[in-house]
Amino acid sequence: MTHRLIFFLMCQCLWAVHGFAKEVVIADNGRSPYKIVIPANGSGSCKKAADVLHDYILRISGADLPVATEGKRLPEHFIAVGGISAASGKISLEGLLADAFQILAADGNVYINSVAPDGLQHAVYYFLEKYAGCTNLAGVVTLPKTKSISITDGTNDKQVPAFQYREVYYPAAKDPEYCAMHGLQKFEDLWGLWGHSYDKLVPAKTYFRTHPEYYAQVAGKRQATQLCLSNENVFNIVVATLRKKMEDNPDAVYWSVSPNDDIGYCECEKCKAVDDREGGPAGSLITFVNRVAKLFPEKKITTLAYGFTHRAPKSLVPGANVYVFLSDIDAYRDKPLAEEGSAAGFRNDLRAWRALTPNIYVWDYITEFTNYLAPFPNWNTLQANMKFFRDNGVKGVFEQGSGDTYSEFAELRSYLTAKLLWNPDCDIEALRAQFLKEYYGIGAAPFIKKYMDLIAEKMTASKRKLDIYGNPVNEFDSYLTPDLIETYGGLFDKAEAEAEADPERLERVVRCRLPIEYTVYQQARFYGIEKHGIFVKSDEGAWAVRPRMREKLAAFVASCKKWGVTELSEGGLSPDDYQADWKKIFDGGVTPNKALGANVTLAHPFAPDYPAKGNRTLTDGNPGYADFSYNWLCFYGVPMQATVDLGKATACSTISFHFLDDPRHWIFLPSKIAVEVSQDGKKYKPVATLHPQEQEEHYNMTVTPFQAAVPAGNVRYIRVTADNLEALPEWRVRPNKKPMIACDEIFVQ
Repeated sequence: MTHRLIFFLMCQCLWAVHGFAKEVVIADNGRSPYKIVIPANGSGSCKKAADVLHDYILRISGADLPVATEGKRLPEHFIAVGGISAASGKISLEGLLADAFQILAADGNVYINSVAPDGLQHAVYYFLEKYAGCTNLAGVVTLPKTKSISITDGTNDKQVPAFQYREVYYPAAKDPEYCAMHGLQKFEDLWGLWGHSYDKLVPAKTYFRTHPEYYAQVAGKRQATQLCLSNENVFNIVVATLRKKMEDNPDAVYWSVSPNDDIGYCECEKCKAVDDREGGPAGSLITFVNRVAKLFPEKKITTLAYGFTHRAPKSLVPGANVYVFLSDIDAYRDKPLAEEGSAAGFRNDLRAWRALTPNIYVWDYITEFTNYLAPFPNWNTLQANMKFFRDNGVKGVFEQGSGDTYSEFAELRSYLTAKLLWNPDCDIEALRAQFLKEYYGIGAAPFIKKYMDLIAEKMTASKRKLDIYGNPVNEFDSYLTPDLIETYGGLFDKAEAEAEADPERLERVVRCRLPIEYTVYQQARFYGIEKHGIFVKSDEGAWAVRPRMREKLAAFVASCKKWGVTELSEGGLSPDDYQADWKKIFDGGVTPNKALGANVTLAHPFAPDYPAKGNRTLTDGNPGYADFSYNWLCFYGVPMQATVDLGKATACSTISFHFLDDPRHWIFLPSKIAVEVSQDGKKYKPVATLHPQEQEEHYNMTVTPFQAAVPAGNVRYIRVTADNLEALPEWRVRPNKKPMIACDEIFVQ
């Protein structure tokens, strides 16, 4: 009796056991009667997909299935990859999206086919995942323990993605195989020109000096912020640049013609006329993009509804080959977009754009850009948001995570969003449970799940807003309190103990803990000389760095570098830069301050969005750092007039403080600073009037120190008045924005 006959009889036995649900046993323990067949005129993509199937079946079962081209006579048992003639009438994919595919088991054979040849590879990986038990969770392929591969005869599995464009911007998606298994795409493969593109099409460094008229007229002056879209030469340069780029990259599907990531759209007479007619700057944008798109009808031209172009024109219809990328950047993430109050504008914009065009993509955000490692418990909104996109006619989604750098739960977020992009109705909890169990181990998974559920619960209960530009420091009294951090740490302790016998999974658990460690270090800057802070006072009264903090910080930085954290924020702060910042803090020590803990009275309210420690911020002993959202007291459009009560007459020699200069966030040095002192709090004597250097255009962030000498004698009250700029500098003008000043501490020595 031949091996093939034995194998066939074994299959018959399996069919009998299962009654009518006959199992097609493709391979078992190194044996298979099957061949893989591809069409005679099959593409390279078809052969590549067949090779993937062959390779995995061999790795799983040990069976070596030959790959053959379809001939006049088919093998007795076969798996068809691609549209072989024998599949005619069996597989129907007519009218479906290009990435749709079908897996059919009929009469003991298996047919795998897709609408487009490029989709075959995903179809094969889907088959391997669902019917053979393979997984690829984060670029790590896991094969099933069983050496048998089978599918029920009569299976007709038709898969149609919810969106035609699906991208998850996380490190795992750098792996082509990971993308193929999860049906993901990459803008590098599809776009000839991506994102903000004006400066790539008409570079300011090339043209602005000699042709300022090519650029936006803002407040009466030409600036290199955006393009003047009514200028005919600008149109001609854009078309010529695109034509050359398209010749160099003929396979690219999409080409972006989109504003720079900056403010300052053109207000010249011609542009303004169009914008006034259409209700906003999207009018001149779509007018221009439509003209460009008309010259390239075979290409898809994309543009951004973002910032000043978020609002749809009143009636101007985007061209048939124009695709609008709508951003939801202004929405908080603690609630689904369908419910979140701050997303009302996005919802209105989506409805308005959809009334004009069916070609809407969404640029969505699922990480905290200012602190990639910060805890960001938004996983309870992921599925609801994806359903909202689908139900409102969105055709594609770019899920912007942390890009190439590791961030909090990057592996899990990448996996779950990939599944949701294909099918928003998938069982997300089952997928999460599977991921946690396989990636972190059966023992560790329950503790990581408990951590995820607990921090999400505490965030919701706190009613705090989850901001993609937030900071873990500011959650010190909500879902990231010291007590809760200790509880979270205990759960990770238990997870690590469960994973201890498995070094690979233990490393994953330890990496998963980095966000809690990062929070502790960031909050230490906020607490400063207080409990949980950086410095402690010895019995002799001297300040010193908290014991072992230097060593722990060094270990944290080493872990970041080991596990793929290349940037801690969107601004590009590397782990080495972070450690260098800390060295300055450690080495700088604590500045003596006779005003420490003194009562502060303010004549004008501070900016409520950045409360820091309220009035106490100015006398808590902690200097400000590179982030204005904590340790700085900010005053928006009003002066800072702070009166410090030292409690009693005190001998003083100098009064010093820092102001932040951060134009990117509309924070500028004061126009004037006045320092006064008083004995009784009624009569004040001027000590100094300081005039910071006049603001010139720049976008650097600097901390600028100021100091005033105090004449001999005792004082009790100190009043510092810092005047805000009367208006924003012309190079940083933005509607509905005012200048802001930020002061960190009033030091008295």
